[in-house]
Amino acid sequence: MPLPYPDPSNDFLCDHARLLRTSHRHLTGRDLIDPGVDDREAARRLFAAPFALLSHTADPDPILTYGNRIVLDLFELDWETLTRMPSRLTAEAPDREARARLLAQVTANGFIDHYSGVRVSSSGRRFRIESAVVWNLIDQEGRQLGQAATFEHWQPLG
Repeated sequence: MPLPYPDPSNDFLCDHARLLRTSHRHLTGRDLIDPGVDDREAARRLFAAPFALLSHTADPDPILTYGNRIVLDLFELDWETLTRMPSRLTAEAPDREARARLLAQVTANGFIDHYSGVRVSSSGRRFRIESAVVWNLIDQEGRQLGQAATFEHWQPLG
């Protein structure tokens, strides 16, 4: 079942934001956001952040589970569409094989830094993401729950 739209009524998906933060910190040694803020405030800040942040399930054909406001705008999606969409559809068909290799590398190594690639919005707008970090989402028991990505830089193409 998809997560609800992040808002004050659900603490901006505080539990999922905590998973994003703790997995990122554990694997990269870096913080997504100020580690001094409480979980609810961190979740609010991540949803409104000036960088893209998204995640997907660990299924063989992963489904997107989260995208902050930047992601919703970049991919031209509403929350309901985003959280039902296979993440492979964020790339054009010719780029999906390279994307699949990237995700397999992340699965094996925990994370990768400085990924660049072309993505496509729901209307077909293409853009290049640069210096993305992609990491595994790991719970406290060590189970892999999916993967996440963040990037600050993107450029429209064409």
